[in-house]
This record gives sequence, C-alpha cells and structure tokens, in this order.
Amino acid sequence: MTIADHVESLRQAERRLQAAQLASDVDALDGLIEDTALFTGPDGSVLSKRDDLQAHASGYQVMSRVEEEDLRVLVTAGTGVTLFLGTLEGTFGGQLLTARMRYTRTWTHDDRAGWKIVAAHATIVAGSSSGDSGGVL
Repeated sequence: MTIADHVESLRQAERRLQAAQLASDVDALDGLIEDTALFTGPDGSVLSKRDDLQAHASGYQVMSRVEEEDLRVLVTAGTGVTLFLGTLEGTFGGQLLTARMRYTRTWTHDDRAGWKIVAAHATIVAGSSSGDSGGVL
C-alpha cells in the first residue's frame, strides 16, 4: 500500500469515527479506538477509552451535528495524525453545546485491525462556543 493509499484510508477512518460519534455507535467506536488510548479534553482532563464509550452508552454525550470544516491527514510508516476542524452540537451532561472544535488524533495502523486511535487532544476554537465542553471527546 502506498503512502497515498494510507492517507486515504486514514481519512476514511476519521470520517467513520465522526459518523460513530454522531450515532453514539459504541461498537463502531470500540473498533476505532485502541484499548489503552488516552484523550485530553478541552478542559485539560485526561480520559480513557472506557470513559469515552461510557459517555456515549449512558447518553451523557449525545451529538446532533458534526460538521467538518477542514481535515488534514499525515501518515508516516504505521502512524497517522488527523487534524479535524469543525462544529459540534449536542448535549453533554444534559447541557446544550455548540462549539467550533479542533481535534488532533494520533492513530496506529496494522493490516489486521486497520487504523485505531491511540491518543487525542481537543480544544475549543476561541470565541466560537456556548455551554460546557469538559466531556467532549
């Protein structure tokens, strides 16, 4: 597989992740996130894969819109990075949230499992949010 093929397959994995988040599809999210993955939220908190899946499964995090504005993809060897910029809407802990967010996600790839997230960081793009986003992954 060429680097261009890996870039395209990672772009597709990122978009599957967005769709799974929007649908709160815990099974799909489970398949896209490495078991040991860690996430840094916009408030600086560090969360695990289990935390993320539980937020979706329990209804704590319910997304109603994921609108991609920009997606940059970098691939080298078996590692990839996606830089997502877009608007999210939903409820988090019962509070409405609309936020323009930047996510940086680090992925690993193997031929058996495909792309899986090993680390992620989220930040709110200044001046563009409403509500509390402490739990956004």
